[in-house]
Amino acid sequence: MTKNPARKDGDLSEKEAIKLAETTDVSPRQAKELAAEHGKEGASKEAKNFKAEG
Repeated sequence: MTKNPARKDGDLSEKEAIKLAETTDVSPRQAKELAAEHGKEGASKEAKNFKAEG
């Protein structure tokens, strides 16, 4: 699979956002926002923290 050069680390596809939302307690929209702010890896960690705090 070729990496799209226009895609940034913080860009989540719809499928990735839904997967993150299913494994944590955030919505797909919140997952995308977290990824934009923290990158993909950071979004996962932040989503887990979000779940723990909520």
